[in-house]
Amino acid sequence: MTIVYWLTYGMLGGGALLALVRLGLGPSLLDRVVATDTLLVIIAAGLAVHAGLARDPTLVPVLVVVSLLAFVGSVLVARYIGGMLLRSADDGQDVGLPEAAEERAARASEGER
Repeated sequence: MTIVYWLTYGMLGGGALLALVRLGLGPSLLDRVVATDTLLVIIAAGLAVHAGLARDPTLVPVLVVVSLLAFVGSVLVARYIGGMLLRSADDGQDVGLPEAAEERAARASEGER
């Protein structure tokens, strides 16, 4: 069991190190978000491995909280970036849904005629 313990934590540590490198280097916001999400998944995997090897069920609520934190963080950033992408380049107004952006572009092209 000692070999499995060290091998598993070694691989998780290597993955965490690579995620930290990506978090530091960037260059874009999406790279950093993916690196942060990956790091949270590695932390959750480390907690799950420790709970399994130590036969300690008290870590399961902590594992659930870390998993929910990773999920909610990813969804919030995706919605934020999606909102940035849906902003109109012409007047800077928020157009909302992609359908509204297409309708607005069609009206603008009709107005030019």
